[in-house]
Amino acid sequence: MQIKPIVAVMAVLVLCGAAASLEAHHSFAAQYDANKPITLRGTINRMLWSNPHGHLYIDVKMPDGRVMTWELETGAPAALYRRGWRREDLPVGAEVIVRGYLARDGTTTANATTVTLAATGRELFAGSGGTGAPVEPPGEGGATVR
Repeated sequence: MQIKPIVAVMAVLVLCGAAASLEAHHSFAAQYDANKPITLRGTINRMLWSNPHGHLYIDVKMPDGRVMTWELETGAPAALYRRGWRREDLPVGAEVIVRGYLARDGTTTANATTVTLAATGRELFAGSGGTGAPVEPPGEGGATVR
């Protein structure tokens, strides 16, 4: 009866994998505040095309002259690609305007809804569907950092 220990080990591995998946994915409301829209203008530092969400990092010059790096969560890479995003659209150093919602924890993190390429005016939808995020991108209201 050597099968029972193998089955037990396999069951533990499956449960650990499921727990890690649940930990990695979260709802919008758990991390972001729909009542705190923000608009950021900065230059692309890097883009991580990772699952379950992509992450765009931009350097924003603050009113006091300091440069702060903001992490902006987007939808999954496959969803972004279907919406027209391409890697070559986001070169390091390109200026972008990002609209989204601030993180609840007060960090320089936000959930992006749209990314506008400053050079062309092209607007890319970045939102994460099905997570509880607001359906419409934030309007002109909310905090603006340029």
